[in-house]
Amino acid sequence: MPRESASANQSAPSGTPENPEEGSPFAIGLLLRQAHDRVARAMDDALVPFGIERRHLMVMMRLHASGPLSQRDLVAHTNHDKASIVRIVDDLERLDLASRQLVPGDRRLRAVTLTEHGREVFAQAHQAAEPAAAAATAPLTSAQTQQLQRLLRTMLAT
Repeated sequence: MPRESASANQSAPSGTPENPEEGSPFAIGLLLRQAHDRVARAMDDALVPFGIERRHLMVMMRLHASGPLSQRDLVAHTNHDKASIVRIVDDLERLDLASRQLVPGDRRLRAVTLTEHGREVFAQAHQAAEPAAAAATAPLTSAQTQQLQRLLRTMLAT
């Protein structure tokens, strides 16, 4: 008599989905991670010619959008810790992409600002990343891509 495999006779334990990829409470996290990894690889590849990494780009994006910021503000806006921001800003200074400038009225506080070269590199990197971003979201319509961005921002705002 043929023996059935043990897995064929076993059903999912009570309270667990038959297909964990769809019904599991872990599914959204796993899917977000897989999507993140795909987009991150594409962005990393796009940044290689500029000698920068995503961690550098995140700070450059914030400086581009907000203008000069203290390192304390960069910590708050990027979710990096203080030591990481110091290393990132050190890298950006070494690459002549950003500089630290004294804040008038506070001789201890320095504001980080993009250099002219930093603004140029940011613009070029931004332009180079567009095809990578388009490829990463190619299965989605333009409206779906915009909706995904809105949904992710909503998740992160709470």
